[in-house]
Amino acid sequence: MQLVPGIEGLVRELVGAGKNIFLDYKYFDIGETVKEAVSRAADLGVAMLTVHGNATVTRAAAAAKGPRLKILAVTLLTSLDLEDMKEIYGVERDTADFVCARAESASRAGVDGVIASPREAAAIRRRVPADFLIVTPGVRPAGTGLDDHKRSGTPTDAIADGADYLVVGRPITRASDPADVARRVVAEMQQAFDRR
Repeated sequence: MQLVPGIEGLVRELVGAGKNIFLDYKYFDIGETVKEAVSRAADLGVAMLTVHGNATVTRAAAAAKGPRLKILAVTLLTSLDLEDMKEIYGVERDTADFVCARAESASRAGVDGVIASPREAAAIRRRVPADFLIVTPGVRPAGTGLDDHKRSGTPTDAIADGADYLVVGRPITRASDPADVARRVVAEMQQAFDRR
């Protein structure tokens, strides 16, 4: 769970240039190992990083984060649905209920927010403090494919439902004109924030 030397050097260089770094590593290990990894990321000046939404992991991460690093707990990958939850966790539980329970647990553990699909953002927002961050991957502009996301939403929907940050990947990176798509997504986001 340590950053390889080349990546660590790149992180230092980018932080030194005033960039905010978001490490989406989804740390998942015993508490002490998570603490060490989070502490190292904090020392490097990382702005945000992800950890698994397990209560033991979130408590360990919160204990080591320092004043500037924001810790986000992954509730349930957006590529998973009820059938996957049964297979992986042995749980027959509504996905939104599972995600909200994870979000509440993460909030109690002291992390700064969660990673959750746009579909759960509104329910989470009702159950956590106002300053608790909700970051939504699986965001897809209207008319674009879902790829492997089973629980997704548009930028407008995610923001209207309480998301603070959106993760939009392939609709931008695989577009023939990524800059144009990114501008349109940002414009849609701004309109949604203005209405919120």
